Amino acid sequence: MTTRHIVRVIESQATSDGAGVKLRRSIGSSPFTRLDPFLMLDEFFSDNPDDYIAGFPAHPHRGFETVTYMLDGHMAHQDHMGNQGDVGPGGVQWMTAGRGVIHSEMPRQESGRMRGFQLWINLPAAEKMRPADWRDVPADQIAEFDFDGGRARIMAGCVEVNGHSATGPINKDDNGMATDPRFADLRLEPGASVTVPLPADYNATVYLYEGTAKVADTEVPHRAAGVLSDGDTLALTAGAQGASLLLLVGRPLNEPVVQHGPFVMNTREEIEQAMRDYRDGRFAETG
Repeated sequence: MTTRHIVRVIESQATSDGAGVKLRRSIGSSPFTRLDPFLMLDEFFSDNPDDYIAGFPAHPHRGFETVTYMLDGHMAHQDHMGNQGDVGPGGVQWMTAGRGVIHSEMPRQESGRMRGFQLWINLPAAEKMRPADWRDVPADQIAEFDFDGGRARIMAGCVEVNGHSATGPINKDDNGMATDPRFADLRLEPGASVTVPLPADYNATVYLYEGTAKVADTEVPHRAAGVLSDGDTLALTAGAQGASLLLLVGRPLNEPVVQHGPFVMNTREEIEQAMRDYRDGRFAETG
């Protein structure tokens, strides 16, 4: 057994996106802060509607997957393929942009708290031009289980905590995902200690959004991505306030990444083609 440790901290940076939505970005805040296969992790959290009400009007994506996980509030999705959905508290929207999606994500509320995360996961070269796909997963379809010291919510992949395990509604067996992502929300009681087995050759990070916790003997940074070393075991201990954190695990692709805004490909030529397709009105047709 090889226990993982925090080897790098990617601090979240205050920024805005869409039509001015305020958020904090850790992974992906620069090209040097990616963690293969994860391209970006945003946290949005505000009780002030001025910080989120303008939302994310229609915009394109190509070459990767987007995952929106809501804690509070409602966000509506609409895309050029005719899909419409509403992701609410505890729910997930999983979109595979593939060869092209034009979509919007707009608040379905005018007041109150909006809190959640958006994660970008890269696609391998062989899948970047696959047909686009979209799925809303309401809260009651997320896999959940109690363990000694807390509760786990599993959005993607198979995750085991203290001997209990579950497989999320999004997984490689159903979707053939080369990155085999594991995405979990772990809620730990005060002082709880947990052990999470991990594939030794997968990259992993934790993002603490409430409370305090340690990975092995190192404090997990608050609202930052704690990148983990190689190993097959994650040991977490919650502080006196308990802890709530995201666990992200994925098989690295080890491929070149060329990004231009909402397009993520392997070469500059592919980026230029994506820009031409979008500019010339062919982008939606390829979806």
